[in-house]
Amino acid sequence: MNDELVDCFNCGRSNPEWAQVCRSCGVPLRHGDPLLAPSGRIPTDRDSLISIGAVVGTILLAVVLGLIVSGLNPTEPTVGRNGPTPTPSPTAEPSETPIPSDTPEPTATPVAGPPGTLVFGSELDENRQSITAPTNTFTPGMNFAHVVTVPEPWGVSSIGEQVVRVLEDGTEEEVQGAAPIFAVVPDLNYAGFEVPADNLIIDWGPGLYVMRVYAAGELMAQEQFTLAAE
Repeated sequence: MNDELVDCFNCGRSNPEWAQVCRSCGVPLRHGDPLLAPSGRIPTDRDSLISIGAVVGTILLAVVLGLIVSGLNPTEPTVGRNGPTPTPSPTAEPSETPIPSDTPEPTATPVAGPPGTLVFGSELDENRQSITAPTNTFTPGMNFAHVVTVPEPWGVSSIGEQVVRVLEDGTEEEVQGAAPIFAVVPDLNYAGFEVPADNLIIDWGPGLYVMRVYAAGELMAQEQFTLAAE
């Protein structure tokens, strides 16, 4: 083997004679050319610039290849890897609005009326305890009869019968006061009375009336009746 050495004109290192490029700086060796030392710190000859460009190109190519490879194998982010995985809280399902059941309509509470009863008619029985021909309308020539019955004996010797005329606007006009004027048997719980209807038609006139029976100031019974001219 030839042991001759060739000095690199760029860096000055000795290389084997058969070497094509410097083993130190990579610059092509000039076999047979005179050794020319660079005139400055940066070589300006063609061959040196080509060598430098080759080295820089190799470096840039390596960088580009590294970026491409790193893009093909992205690294998974490690932020929060060891933290607990949040568990979503259950969402409460909206409850169904209950369908209201049929609400019974409120029933009107009946107002307690008088304890006794008052029945009108044109004839009384022989004991004056009941009506044998009931009616609430009286015309001339008829008898005006009525029987009052209460749950307990009267306990008094007289009762009052108030009579009011019902006007067209619904208001009342008193035609007979409720002062005690009718005698009753205290031990009995009924009383019957009878007068000609003509007397009432003349005194009060035709119309709709209400009779209210009182005993010791307490309302015991009430009922409507009508007086007619014909």
